[in-house]
Amino acid sequence: MKNLSIFKRNFVKPVDRETRKKPKIVLYVFWTLLLIFTAAISAGIGAMTALFAPVEPQFISRVLDAAGFNYKSSNSSGYRLSRPVNILIMGIDRVPETAANSPKIFEGRSDTILVFHLDPRDKSISLISVPRDTKVQIPGIRFSKINEANARGGAALATRLVSTILNNVTIERYVRVSNGAFRELVDLLGGIEVFVPRAMSYTDTTQKLKINLAQGWQILNGEQAEQFARFRNDGLGDIGRIQRQQSLIQAILNSLKSPSVLVRLPEIVRLMQKYVDTNLNFEEILTLTNFGLQLERDNFKMVMLPGRSSSGQGDLRSYWILDAAGRDRIMTQYFQQVVPDFAQGQFPNSSESVSPTNLKISVQNASSKPTAAKSVAEFLRKNGFSNVSVVKDWPDKQRQSQIIVQKGDLAAANQMQKVLGDGKIEASSTGEIDSDLTLRVGEDWVKRF
Repeated sequence: MKNLSIFKRNFVKPVDRETRKKPKIVLYVFWTLLLIFTAAISAGIGAMTALFAPVEPQFISRVLDAAGFNYKSSNSSGYRLSRPVNILIMGIDRVPETAANSPKIFEGRSDTILVFHLDPRDKSISLISVPRDTKVQIPGIRFSKINEANARGGAALATRLVSTILNNVTIERYVRVSNGAFRELVDLLGGIEVFVPRAMSYTDTTQKLKINLAQGWQILNGEQAEQFARFRNDGLGDIGRIQRQQSLIQAILNSLKSPSVLVRLPEIVRLMQKYVDTNLNFEEILTLTNFGLQLERDNFKMVMLPGRSSSGQGDLRSYWILDAAGRDRIMTQYFQQVVPDFAQGQFPNSSESVSPTNLKISVQNASSKPTAAKSVAEFLRKNGFSNVSVVKDWPDKQRQSQIIVQKGDLAAANQMQKVLGDGKIEASSTGEIDSDLTLRVGEDWVKRF
């Protein structure tokens, strides 16, 4: 891991003497969190959530106890985040004919592109996932996809171009993860339990890729988990892969809670370090680790860069053309960036009311009652939501109903929640692609509608 110089006055507050005595312990905490994000990104799955994701201090304490450390969570780090910070995360594709220990393994295309916004004002973390097929202008090429930037100009060019498409937001640091980490980690964990929403069968002889996964809950080994991540034969391209990232991350987190895995974490952490390149230095690592340990789970939000396919047939494997208005809304609601509305000379209000007639809503049954989705859809129409459709049932039954913020409009989700009087808002892009909101009806609503 490369460490560059830091200006502490930028976003790190000083540490006390007691913390300086425990660098090994805090570094171990960091690598424990980092190995999860390494797995999540490296195969192009997308999401480095676990580096900053909510992790219970008791869990970290158990990890360190298993490694022989005497750890007290209250003294984990004296560093504090003093202002909002943005960090670019890239999962790098395999570079042909490159030795595993060569620095060139970080010079490939970025299969995964994520920007994290850490905000100490409301103690939240927001993640925007940028589809790798997003259309951009790269020096020397008229038009290309954003995933080419790292291969042509390294982290510096990738950072500049990502910043440009996100309204020139300042990006302070980057993390790059090389190919190969995901498969190795899953095998080290003894496999992960994942719900596969549909049968996946695909063969690509040029990539030496053969995918054959059945639908349903199952234990996937490293090779199978990588197949789940790389599957693209569903017409959704990179967008479908972004949607699958959360289930893989959750599966890894669940595996890390196992007592049999906890005792092996020191070895796992040691093996995963070779896959990471970053310009975060030690003091910044301490700061981010401390911030992640204190985060409430509900204060972590994910969203995908809104847009559309460049193909007239809606083939999502072509260019991804960003939706400027949707991008501006996300930068306002998730990154607290003031984006002027040049047409009206005003600034958008992230909490303003959204007209129900402008929302495209998909209702999906995930309960044991076959007519549940239809009943909820009728209720919404009676309450002013005119553009409502019932989509194919979710293949797994859920206890709790969800309002999935597919295109990142949190104000719209809050409005729907008030009308329904219930429902957990899921700030992610795991619902129906074309919807603004996906309402997944669980068992808790069976008797209500």
